[in-house]
Amino acid sequence: MAKAKTKFFCQQCGYETPKWFGKCPGCGAWNTFVEEVETSGKSRGLHLSFSDKKEKAVSIINIESSQEERIITDNRELNRVLGGGVVPGSLILVGGDPGIGKSTLLLQASYALTQQNLKVLYISGEESVRQTKLRADRLQAVSGLLFVLSETNVEYIEAAIDEMEPDFVVIDSIQTVYHPAVASAPGSVSQVRECTGHFMRIAKGRGIATVLVGHVTKEGSIAGPRLLEHMVDCVLYFEGERHHSYRLLRAVKNRFGSTNEIGIFEMRESGLVEVSNPSELFLSERPMGVSGSTVVASMEGTRPVLVELQALVSTTNFPSPRRMATGYDHNRLSLIIAVLEKRMGLFLQNQDAYLNIAGGVKLDEPAVDLAVAVSIASSFRDQPTQPFDVVFGEVGLTGEVRGVSRVDQRVREAQKLGFKRVILPHKSLKGWTPPAGIEIIGVNTVAEALSAALV
Repeated sequence: MAKAKTKFFCQQCGYETPKWFGKCPGCGAWNTFVEEVETSGKSRGLHLSFSDKKEKAVSIINIESSQEERIITDNRELNRVLGGGVVPGSLILVGGDPGIGKSTLLLQASYALTQQNLKVLYISGEESVRQTKLRADRLQAVSGLLFVLSETNVEYIEAAIDEMEPDFVVIDSIQTVYHPAVASAPGSVSQVRECTGHFMRIAKGRGIATVLVGHVTKEGSIAGPRLLEHMVDCVLYFEGERHHSYRLLRAVKNRFGSTNEIGIFEMRESGLVEVSNPSELFLSERPMGVSGSTVVASMEGTRPVLVELQALVSTTNFPSPRRMATGYDHNRLSLIIAVLEKRMGLFLQNQDAYLNIAGGVKLDEPAVDLAVAVSIASSFRDQPTQPFDVVFGEVGLTGEVRGVSRVDQRVREAQKLGFKRVILPHKSLKGWTPPAGIEIIGVNTVAEALSAALV
């Protein structure tokens, strides 16, 4: 007879313990443990010899190298984030805030695959088939090869997959499906872990590309155990602000491509429309001749993106000034302010400093440092920057400007958008030829960059 055991699981990281804790020893989160009943029985030991195994180890030299076959969709932004297309048999996890457009993106991607005579099964555990049909009508994503199923039982879903034999499956969402053999409720740690493992075996065993939609927590991470992200082949985050019309699809894990790529979409009434030139979108509302505004050339994977930085420095009456950053690392902002105080002599100890990446983009590469320093100094001195300048470079603690990678791509993107000058590290001038029609200024220190950038 199987014996029922009661265990406690952390909903944030999946930490397992036989008793309840207020604070999780694994991730440090408070009040995240939930009680679940696990059914376990005594397993009989199987004494198998080495010759009874189906697969045997082979030398890596004898394994033939072959390129993964990919399904190329009509959505170029989605292809870029996935590393060139959808790999058959891959398991993809897509997370994002409620209402951000995950279902819209996947329904449009499913319709695009049906245009290549591929059979797609869209399984919705949150909406009825009529609701899905209404969204498909609005998106003009109706096809005879697109099948819709409203089901949450994993066994029924597997039976439907066996009957249809689709090429592409969407599960919306993984927190709503359940396995009848697991006693806990849908969305619990045990259910999410068991259902994800079940879909992984289906995807790998039958060669069906499967997409799982995952809910996110208030911190922005995918809900459920951390094991969920380790089991899948690709983890995508669909980001964006409700007050902005564009969305960012970012890969944080990809076994078949780069994890630095982003796809940019614009939300319209007819659905998501891919943005071919994101730099024009981010600079469309940029003011001219205003202090604190600087354009930086950042690399998002293989794509250069020009974004506007806005800094505001104002006097404070409180003993400890505020340091706030949106879309940029707060600790990095404090470091650059300390460099400006120590190396440049800017008295910022009684100044509040606010930094904003216009458009809600998140930039985390060190090449943004020099543009941040120029923006803060411009706002502090109330001196506007040159309106047709692009600034990028890494700033060191001694005030030096360090070299960055892929300089030629950044400069060519700036030239394409009509900028006249580029201020960059002097060490990055070697190994490439600047294009005609744009002035290149190499600097070694932050002081040289400020004297060249400020009017």
